[in-house]
This record gives sequence, C-alpha cells and structure tokens, in this order.
Amino acid sequence: MRPSGRVAAAIAILEDFERRRVPMKTAIADWARNARYAGAKDRAWISGLCLDVLRKRRSLSALIGDDAPRAATLAALRTMWGKSADEIAALAADEPHGPGALSPAELEALSLPAKAGVKDALSVLADFPDWLQPSVERAFGESAAEEMQAFSARADVDLRLNTLQASAEKALDALEAVNAVRHPFVKTAARIAAPDATDRTPAVTIIPAFNKGWVEVQDLGSQIAALAAGDVKGAQVLDLCAGGGGKTLALAALMENKGQLYAYDNDARRLQPLYERARRAGVRNLQIVNPVTDKAALEALAGKMDVVFVDAPCTGSGTWRRHPDTKWRLTPDQLQRRLTEQASVLKDAARFAKPNGRIVYVTCSFLMEENEDRLAAFMTAEPGFKQWRVLDEIAKTGAMTDEGLAALQKSETSEGALRLTPLRVGSDGFFMAVLGRA
Repeated sequence: MRPSGRVAAAIAILEDFERRRVPMKTAIADWARNARYAGAKDRAWISGLCLDVLRKRRSLSALIGDDAPRAATLAALRTMWGKSADEIAALAADEPHGPGALSPAELEALSLPAKAGVKDALSVLADFPDWLQPSVERAFGESAAEEMQAFSARADVDLRLNTLQASAEKALDALEAVNAVRHPFVKTAARIAAPDATDRTPAVTIIPAFNKGWVEVQDLGSQIAALAAGDVKGAQVLDLCAGGGGKTLALAALMENKGQLYAYDNDARRLQPLYERARRAGVRNLQIVNPVTDKAALEALAGKMDVVFVDAPCTGSGTWRRHPDTKWRLTPDQLQRRLTEQASVLKDAARFAKPNGRIVYVTCSFLMEENEDRLAAFMTAEPGFKQWRVLDEIAKTGAMTDEGLAALQKSETSEGALRLTPLRVGSDGFFMAVLGRA
C-alpha cells in the first residue's frame, strides 16, 4: 500500500471505532477482511498509527481544533510521527489513495508549533475521559498531568527470564537478536526499548528462546506483582483469578517447583492456554482447577492456603499505554461492575487463607476506587486481616536489585501497598497489597 492509502485506512478504522466502540483489534480485523491487498507491514503500520491516535486522542484534537478522527490522525502524523505539514499535505492529496486534500484550516494548524499554555481541562491535556478526572486527581494529586501523560506514551516490551528452564544469564544471551537488555530493577527481567512510531517491535514469540520456555513476555509491573507473594518456596499457593496464567508461571518460578500451586479461574476458557504454557515453561508443581469439573477440588482448599493470589478483575486503566482503546470504551457502569466483582473475589479469597496465611491483592488499575476503597471495605467486613508492607514481602524473594527496591519506595502508599506507574518505575500501572490473616 502507498503511505497515503495507509493514512486513509487508519482514518476509516478510527471512524469505525468511534461509531461502534468495539476493541481496536476488532475494528482493524474487520477492515482487513475487506482489504486483502494489505500486507503484514501495511497492517502493522496502520495499527501503530491508530493506537498512537488513541493514546493522545483528546490533546491531538485540541491541537488542530477539530474532534473528528481525520483531524486527530493528521495531528498524530505531525507531532508523534515527525512529518512536516508539507509532507502530510502531499500524503492527503495523493488521489485516489489519500484521505483528501487538507483544508486551509488544517494546513494552518499543522504548520503552527504546538500551543503552549492552553487552559484546557486536565482530561484534555492528559488524554483520558472527562468523567474520570475526579478519580485521577484523587489518585495522583498535583502530579496528575505528568502521571497521565506517561500513560499516553508507547510502552517498552518487558520479558521475564524463566529460571525453571535456563539461567538468567543464558536466557539473556539468547535475547541479543531482539536487542533485549537486563532490567536494572529485577534480576530475572529484560527489556526491549519501545520502538519509534514507524517501527515494529521485534517478534519475540518466534525466537528459539521463547519456544524453549526460557523467556515469557510479561510487563515489569506484572513481574513485581508476582514477587509480592513473598517467599513461597514449599508453600501452598492458590492463584484464584489465574486467567491465561502469566502470573501463575511467575509464581511457579518463584516457588522453584517446590510446594503446590493451584490455578483457578471462573471462566474455563481463560485457563485453556495455561496447559501448554506451563508445559513449555517446565512447571511441575501446578494443578489447574477447572471451574466446570473441579469445584469439589477447589472447595477442598478452603482454609489451607499459605498464599491466595488475587489478580482481580479490573478496568485495566494501568494498561492504557498498550491498549489505549480501552480508556475510551470504559464507562461508569463498567467501573461499578468491576467494584462489585472485586468485593466478591476478596470475600471468596478469605475462605482459602489459613491462619497466618495471606492474600495478595493485585489490580492493573491506578484508581483508588478499585484498590484502597476495596481493601478498606474488605477489612471492615473481615477484621481478622491486617495489611502488611508489600516491600517487606518482595525483599524476601531476593529477586529485586537494591536499585529496584529503592525505586519501589517511591511507589509506596501510606498503608504499605504499592502503586506502580509508567512515570515512577517505567511499568504499566499496577496496585498490589498484602493482607495477612491473624
């Protein structure tokens, strides 16, 4: 495809997204079915542009003074993709492939430097829905603009070095082909820097090290969340909301295949990938508890678990760098449903924690409504639980470097929980707390 055709396709996909509010991957797939001429590089280029537009949808529209997807796409080409106004004008006017010639107003807006000191609302300057502004300000206070702008950047690709299959050094050496480097915070983490706007991320899942189970693709914050379980070697651990098993596998490595690890999810379909993932990762102490056939096996665990790991259902606001479409699809009703689900899963988790056991509560959300508020309500209803300092549990694993532990101190809440953000530690947004049972 010609570059002009790619731009026109991105605009069409974004218009479809705004009409239907479907996941962006669905909108792209629907377009691709009718565009058989588009190759893999075309689709990657178009997808990258669409996601960049959604990362900064509000501020891009404000820059050009127009809320339409076309205007935001043109502004993204100018400010995020580094194209000049003349280059964009040439692309747009390339008939019959382009999106159509620029209007005088569009050309003028793209020719001017970015506006400085514009008194726009925080939700416009930092690119999130208006209705979330009170929640954002509550979570981040005076640093809200800076924190939220970091959620609008492209994300690095983080990898977990799986020590069940290879030493960290051996796995890291095998990642030279994808330009991965050791992460300075976690001893078993590596990172591939986020590519430039027009470049593609290296395909990690096709390299031999991935297929041998030496590495897993996992955000740094997700890896740290698993470490919040503390020293679990030889323990009885239940991953109560295991999903596809990313944190389950991280827990297994932390346990060094000692003790017993159980993985459960109330949706059996989510668990399906875990069977093959666990085999590839060399996990031998895992029992997958299927909600359809193994209810009795789950109930038999009540009151016996050293650790109940709760990767709670949430809004996913912490993943907006990777999935920017989700912030524009989120509604107040959806948030309320998540709050109800979180209260329910915490209540359920309490049944499984034995005396002196603990619940590790994790969300990929920065919203206090999903985190501190849920914990406060839970501990009012369950006075036998007290909040422990997460950093103390993480330190027991020995998996963090001194630099990493120092960085995490900046993310600590007054109650001893952690709220990670892209600005603070360069990870997705995560909240984690440890609740110990007396």
